Amino acid sequence: MSHSPTIAIVGSGPIGSAYARLILEGSPDARVVMFEAGPQLTATPGESVRNIADPAEKERAREMSQGPQAGSFRASLGLPDGAVVEGMFTARQGTHLLDFGGEGSAHAPTFPAVAASTNVGGQGAHWTCATPAPAFSEKIPFIPDAEWEELIADAGRLLHVQSAAFADSAVGGAIRSLLEEEFAGELPDGYGPGTLPVAGDPQPDGTMRWAGADVVLGPLIEEGHPLAARFELRDLSLVRRIEREDGRVTGVTVEDLRTRDLSFVPADVVVVAADAFRSPQLLWASGIRPTALGHYLTEHPVVISTVALEGEKMERFATVDDLDAEKARRATNPADPVAAVNRIPFSEPDHPFALQVMYSESTPFPLDPASPYAGNRWGFVNMGYGLRKRPRFEDAVTFDDGEPDYRGFPNMTIRYALTEAEETEIVEATDRLRRVGSALGAFVAEPRLLPNGSSLHYMGTMRMGEVDDGTSVADPWSRVWGLDGLVVGGNALIPTANAMNPTLMSVAIAVRGARRIVEELRAAVVGAAAR
Repeated sequence: MSHSPTIAIVGSGPIGSAYARLILEGSPDARVVMFEAGPQLTATPGESVRNIADPAEKERAREMSQGPQAGSFRASLGLPDGAVVEGMFTARQGTHLLDFGGEGSAHAPTFPAVAASTNVGGQGAHWTCATPAPAFSEKIPFIPDAEWEELIADAGRLLHVQSAAFADSAVGGAIRSLLEEEFAGELPDGYGPGTLPVAGDPQPDGTMRWAGADVVLGPLIEEGHPLAARFELRDLSLVRRIEREDGRVTGVTVEDLRTRDLSFVPADVVVVAADAFRSPQLLWASGIRPTALGHYLTEHPVVISTVALEGEKMERFATVDDLDAEKARRATNPADPVAAVNRIPFSEPDHPFALQVMYSESTPFPLDPASPYAGNRWGFVNMGYGLRKRPRFEDAVTFDDGEPDYRGFPNMTIRYALTEAEETEIVEATDRLRRVGSALGAFVAEPRLLPNGSSLHYMGTMRMGEVDDGTSVADPWSRVWGLDGLVVGGNALIPTANAMNPTLMSVAIAVRGARRIVEELRAAVVGAAAR
């Protein structure tokens, strides 16, 4: 490789951003071109919209992420105004349903809440910033533990992970103390109630600047930085095909969504890190079709509820003065006040779930003014148990060459079902959620299972494996089996049944893949020099 290598990255979320940064830091001659089908939302590329103080600006940024359902912005995202049909709606602010009911909509009756974001920064512009690490059987078995811990640490640095965000909350401390009493002696050391690790930077005024893909890109988006000179981010640029020749990728064909022009961008390496549905869709559309592509789909079944905190219980561990002081502090940043979030992490064998307990002064839904808990002084907790889904070949997204979706790609059909294993753990998690709620106060929303697809944590559709036996798409370094120069990234690579938020794990996998790319680029330079 005598020329300066070009790496094309498809997708601008935390995973694509990790590849871009690590490759440029490790390869002094490399150039990275990143393609994003959606628009740039903020002046700083990939910033979390949670940091936008103005409510109208924040709403607009989220609307711009909503793909085919993005209002007047829809035309620049590839769906003509005339294609609007009854039934198109967003899943939640910042995302759009894949099965939206209009022409070119995906087919997902068994996975109805499946959604995506289409914008610079991907879901990293909208995520909750929760960054727990996998443990026990959640970890990838063919990556040695010592290396895995190093990868997780490096991923944490890229994402600005820290555990102190909620540690000084007296309300959060009281909630933890009540949980510790309830589960005393049941959980392994180090896996009991604690604060939730999050990605962000605490500010001097006590608020948080939440992390998006911007912090992962780091110096690549700093004006005048040497690395920035070798990095290019193209928004509203839809990669149509991965091109290849003689068993090796040669680049990508890209549509400029502003002009509708198609162009070929040559590349020595292509990294596909869109999401767990559109990445395998792009591979399929490019004629790259491993047996496992799109299969082994998993997510996290989620059981949620809301509880009114009981003053008599809370005041055993925190005073009313503590509460009033915390409310006053939180009121200084009404756009996105830092609230206490506690958790009980996944552990085996007795707690194969991940619990998050989020403190809030109000409920996420209108509470009947006549309710005895309306205006509850101690506030509320919104709680959720994330559960694991066992990977099965038949849980899958498949693609139909004969039916185009709204952008002209082979349309998706998602087939998915919970088995007895999941149903059993859903019952167990619901019982535990009742224990948690009773320890803290009174239910104002009974525990309920969210519809399939609600977690937004979609995994397995490009899973990595130790051997090329048809049950995986990528090797242990995220390279697609049997095709040189093609690397995949994201939650889709996770092959395990797990219960935790997957972003930190996926960035750790990307760190390993990026390091291998850097090694191969160096080896190519040495080989060229030797010739």
